[in-house]
Amino acid sequence: MSIRTIFYQDIVDLTAKLCIQANKILPNDLISCLARGAEQETAELPSSIMQDLMANLDAAKELDIPICQDTGMAVVFVELGADVHITGGLLEDAINDGVAKGYEEGFLRKSIVADPLNRVNTGNNTPAVIHLHMTAGDQLKIMVAPKGFGSENMSQLKMFTPAAGVEEIKAYILDVVRQAGSNPCPPMVLGIGIGGDFEYAAYLAKKALCRPVEVRNQNPYYADLEADLLEEINATGIGPQGFGGKTTCLAVNIEYGATHIAGLPVAVNVGCHVTRHATGVL
Repeated sequence: MSIRTIFYQDIVDLTAKLCIQANKILPNDLISCLARGAEQETAELPSSIMQDLMANLDAAKELDIPICQDTGMAVVFVELGADVHITGGLLEDAINDGVAKGYEEGFLRKSIVADPLNRVNTGNNTPAVIHLHMTAGDQLKIMVAPKGFGSENMSQLKMFTPAAGVEEIKAYILDVVRQAGSNPCPPMVLGIGIGGDFEYAAYLAKKALCRPVEVRNQNPYYADLEADLLEEINATGIGPQGFGGKTTCLAVNIEYGATHIAGLPVAVNVGCHVTRHATGVL
């Protein structure tokens, strides 16, 4: 077995690059999904709004500016190979230094306060929310997923009992969407976590948001549930930016996990039409 060395500064530089990329360039799968939504809108107002959303992406690219003014809280998913040795400092410090560098060099809005009650801005958009997963091999994979709070504030979690059926869970998810209304800048992407415990369900929901929107759950049961929910959510008529129409939701992504015999947690993490993420590997 050989150990591969990865340098602290390389992690800083990659994280900074991903922060800028995620905030300025929407993943191609989501752009395609937005374009399809624009094509299916026949009424004048929702059609115009979808065209405006597409034009916003073009303008951001042309002007080299963020696709949304809320450049989010930096959520970072890390897969660390067991055969990797990091030299020069700690992984968590490198990621936070990278976030600070990226938000400074990319002229990205810094939105993080150190204390939730006293509300003093940290000035560099750190600390990031970091999720670390150990894997086999000698690579370090980093995904940066900036999360704006117009959509994050609409997210919810409920601890169901095991007696709850799938129809009750679907009704809850639809109620979350209706309560959200126009606040998360629809058309939205929904990440849903089912199972685990209180915090793991929320993690699953956030992870689900980062799955490409054209990829369905590998379990046919949950893939069918994703499709059913997407159809029912779009039937609400909330539409683009809440002005009515056929495109309320672009995708429903579900992740599930083992849970306790006495519990059934369900978390709904709401993403806006620019549900952003960028990935790099060292």
